[in-house]
Amino acid sequence: MGLAIQAVLLLVSLFAVVSLRAEQQQQQLSPKECESLGFTGLALCSDCNTFAEYVKDQELVSDCRKCCTEDSDDAITKVIYSGAILEVCMRKLVFYPEIVGFIEEEKDKFPSVKVQYAFNSPPKLVLLDDDGEPKETIRIDNWKREHILQFLRGKVKPTSDIQ
Repeated sequence: MGLAIQAVLLLVSLFAVVSLRAEQQQQQLSPKECESLGFTGLALCSDCNTFAEYVKDQELVSDCRKCCTEDSDDAITKVIYSGAILEVCMRKLVFYPEIVGFIEEEKDKFPSVKVQYAFNSPPKLVLLDDDGEPKETIRIDNWKREHILQFLRGKVKPTSDIQ
């Protein structure tokens, strides 16, 4: 009888673990859904944790966590970029007042961030390595100015030699 109870308890525990894994997988969004939310570059969950330190919008952080992959907490996840390009379509700027505000009032605080106008491009940050090569791209369509500022303070070096 004791062995039967242990077997039942083991099966119940196994079912609970499988159910928890299935629930976590259901919470993950597809890459296309993540891109539409602006999380094309935040692939690691530790990046979402860093993001949460700077951005106090819980819904935005929750979306980030639905789009991330678990990772180890090593030096690679603490990447700081040498610079960034804020790419946006000049004709669509009227639809993004937060980005316009950043460009007009805050951009000068970030000499390593350049603005590049590209026809029909959604607003995005292209993060650059030490050689000025693109390493990560993050759409920022729905970001508020404060979110852009906080993210850049945490992920981009204050100055840059990139021309």
